[in-house]
Amino acid sequence: MNSIESKKFLYLVLTLFTVVAGYFYLRYAYKVTDTTPFTQEIVLIILGTLATIFITALLLNQQTAVEIQKEQNVKFLDLKTQTYDKLLELMENMATKTHITKEEITKLQFITHRLAIFSSPLVLEEYNNFLNVIAKISEDGTFKNDTEELSKALSNLTVYIREDLLNENSSEKIFSKAQIKKMISKNSSSSTKIHINH
Repeated sequence: MNSIESKKFLYLVLTLFTVVAGYFYLRYAYKVTDTTPFTQEIVLIILGTLATIFITALLLNQQTAVEIQKEQNVKFLDLKTQTYDKLLELMENMATKTHITKEEITKLQFITHRLAIFSSPLVLEEYNNFLNVIAKISEDGTFKNDTEELSKALSNLTVYIREDLLNENSSEKIFSKAQIKKMISKNSSSSTKIHINH
């Protein structure tokens, strides 16, 4: 149980305790103060105020937790979008040059590691297929004569990227930690098989 859930549980217990204790106290107070109704009203006001304080605190705590979660999701989506954008930009640069450089391969390897952090398992799986296509068509050290095959592989990948960014892969199959780890390892290995002109 995390700290936010612990606080919520504490507020609920305190509210419940206040209501139960207040009920029994009210029964006692009504019997003792039959002749002074004003005292009964004061007890009722105090009990209502305490219950309101605890319920308000619980609601504010819940609202804060939701806002923090929302902010984290926005930052995570932003980092994910930046990583995908860097990948597409790098592919564009590599496809328009006469030969692939070692620097570009290094950049691709770092993007591969970033994708391992942010991407959904379906993107990681399709990214491996993409890297295999790149390794195959880069045998001559360039993408110049293979732009159609590169474009096809990239379009397949972008379908999964789009689903990941728009959270459309709700029917996504479940991957175990071992399967994801294997995908990441394969992607890292595949990114080193791309040919460059020396």
